[in-house]
Amino acid sequence: MDFNLNNQQKTLIELVQELGKNKFASRAFVYDEEASFPWENYEDLRNHGLLALCVPKEYGGMGVDFPSYCLISAEIARYCGATALTYNMHISSTLWLNVLNDLPLRESEIAECEIYKKIHFQRIVEKQALYSQPISEEGAGVSLGKAYQTTAKKVEGGWLINGKKTFASLSEAADYYGIVCTEEKENISVENCLYIAIPAKTQGVQVVGQWNPLGMRATISRTLIFDNVFVPNNAQLLPSNIYLKLTELYPHMFFTLAPTYMGIAQAAYDFTIKYLRGEVVGMPPIKQRQNKIKQFNVAQMFIILEQTKAIFYRVINEAKINPSKAERLRAYAANYTVMENSNQLCSLAIRVCGGHSLLKSFPLERLYRDSRCGALMRPWGSDRCLEKLGMETLYESQETDDQ
Repeated sequence: MDFNLNNQQKTLIELVQELGKNKFASRAFVYDEEASFPWENYEDLRNHGLLALCVPKEYGGMGVDFPSYCLISAEIARYCGATALTYNMHISSTLWLNVLNDLPLRESEIAECEIYKKIHFQRIVEKQALYSQPISEEGAGVSLGKAYQTTAKKVEGGWLINGKKTFASLSEAADYYGIVCTEEKENISVENCLYIAIPAKTQGVQVVGQWNPLGMRATISRTLIFDNVFVPNNAQLLPSNIYLKLTELYPHMFFTLAPTYMGIAQAAYDFTIKYLRGEVVGMPPIKQRQNKIKQFNVAQMFIILEQTKAIFYRVINEAKINPSKAERLRAYAANYTVMENSNQLCSLAIRVCGGHSLLKSFPLERLYRDSRCGALMRPWGSDRCLEKLGMETLYESQETDDQ
């Protein structure tokens, strides 16, 4: 995607391009048609060590940083959006642990973090375990200022988990479900958050409901039920009550969904260029590039794509603990821009390419459906980004209309 890449980024992106062109792209149709999980793609990711992409080198991983991951994820999405989106759920589980060293933690919390890192990183590196991140619930979550309805009760030796997670990507595919829940206390608060990894085969874990959505069909995001599920103390991924602090000091942790839609936007543009040049496999080699109206529309697509890439690239390289107000607002704006422009580019691509592009034998109609899902992705859906931008541009922290 012609970003300014370092040597490690070039090497990994070239690897992903090879996998994408030779394997992921040709499989994407079947996964989408059947709403089946991309098992073969994940076998390829495992075989190339990419499940440990963001595990630090001292724990046996590749040690890839935040901006590098975002670029690699976007490249995966050019060939299979659902693979990139589910891969994000796994990688985020490691990224969140990586930034703990930069949080203002007590010594006891730092020592506790080290215990969790060793356990979870070892599973990924040595056992090639796959983690998911089912956080969504109906109307709850710290991003909305509400306590999670899924609860963790402290018992001897561990925790007892009860609750339900909706849109749980990788259901029945992940080895561990990394859930955010509320610790049961006398006075339940949004601050009492726990982030806990539950083994998928634990007694009391159920996957229920059907999965037959408009787009992102291969994510297999069914509903998870936790019925008196016991996990030991070392199942935690973060120390108690650290999750809320992490969301406040590291807002970029929620930007990792955007790379998928950046990649989809690029894929829609790529297809359009090939289509108008008569280079799409399975189509007659008829060139339509001489049409002035199509040239104007492609020019518009190029401008939108470059604008999107510019803010995307800037934001991923600004990600850090305790960003400035301008950096935080720019992250919201970038997330909104990527999600909305991805679908706009897919829509323009269909308009430019015409009726044949709607056929399911070509990727564009799938890209359009997948891109439509981006605006709804919590916790930073498009409407939520506008809400946060509107509030935070007009009000300083803790400011009210009485001041």
